[in-house]
Amino acid sequence: MTIFNLGSINADLVYRVPHLPAPGETLAATGFTRGLGGKGANMSVAAARAGARCVHIGAVGGDGVWALDRLTEYGVDTRQIAKSDEATGHAIIAVDEAGENAIILHPGANAALKKVGLINALAEAQAGDFFLTQNETTLQAEGARMAQAKGLRVAYAAAPFEADAVQAVLPFLDLLVLNAVEAAQLEDATEKSVADLSVKDIVVTLGADGCRWYETEEKTVQDFPAFKVDPVDTTGAGDTFTGYLIAGLDRGMPMEQAIRLASKAGALMVTRLGTADVIPDLKDVQDASFN
Repeated sequence: MTIFNLGSINADLVYRVPHLPAPGETLAATGFTRGLGGKGANMSVAAARAGARCVHIGAVGGDGVWALDRLTEYGVDTRQIAKSDEATGHAIIAVDEAGENAIILHPGANAALKKVGLINALAEAQAGDFFLTQNETTLQAEGARMAQAKGLRVAYAAAPFEADAVQAVLPFLDLLVLNAVEAAQLEDATEKSVADLSVKDIVVTLGADGCRWYETEEKTVQDFPAFKVDPVDTTGAGDTFTGYLIAGLDRGMPMEQAIRLASKAGALMVTRLGTADVIPDLKDVQDASFN
């Protein structure tokens, strides 16, 4: 099967800092790198490295040819990525010595995708394929609606969290992935607990505490412990988890097995410095051992 991922493509400008800056503070960085990122690109790379066929739907500016080359190198189908007059999106990421991060996003070309591009991209989709999207681009609700109508399984990562955007796609979802903070924000916005939402499968990531899976039709809840690691950089770990999770489900894994695979990939990711460029491949994940 195929994963169609409507998502962002960014240049990640990563600054190593002794601590995350406080308001009004000027802080000297101890290191700098530029890499491929964006929640969408990260998830596409993760899905491809997990063994799935992944078609990325998005846009870059004239300055983004390097990003297309990098995605292709990592196994992502880039034929549905449009060229925009806008500059390629970018993120300014500060990472402290404990691996925690703070991120500023500029959407650029990610906000310039046209509906005709989405229609063309989904023309080749078949029932049973996956449609995946996040909140760093446009046309999420339109894409989810079109995908559901074609019989695709629709998955959504609710980040960066926007209450209106999340509620617009909820009626079309088969799978919702969000972290604990986003889950609390969604509960406030909907005045419902996560377990009462009309989405069959909901996975809430809990950082070092692992994740929780809600199967709302059977009204079951299952916790999965995290693999214990010493974090170097948490940037992209959630995206890696989501990409691996969707890839596992796309390959026919039961949810429990897909979650464990995704958890292992996410744990390995936080031991690496960077984003899409260092997402582990399937052999790395399968061979990894944790205490």
